[in-house]
Amino acid sequence: MMPGPFELIIILVIVLVLFGGKRLKNIGGDLGNAIKGFKKSMKDGEDKKLDDKESIIEAETVQRKKNDKDDVIEAETVDTNKDKK
Repeated sequence: MMPGPFELIIILVIVLVLFGGKRLKNIGGDLGNAIKGFKKSMKDGEDKKLDDKESIIEAETVQRKKNDKDDVIEAETVDTNKDKK
């Protein structure tokens, strides 16, 4: 069962009396910084994953190009040997 608006006001007044305005301000600021840090670390983690994926794709592309060049060289060698006979 959810507390109504009157009950929420009473809870907020009790919390204000117990902790005081300055302490609540500090708690709010600390909570905000914690959330900001969490979001930043999540974003950095996603960026790192993307960088890793891009590096893997780039390495595969380079390897494929190298393999294609090797295939062309082998094909030319085979063709030259056939012409000599």
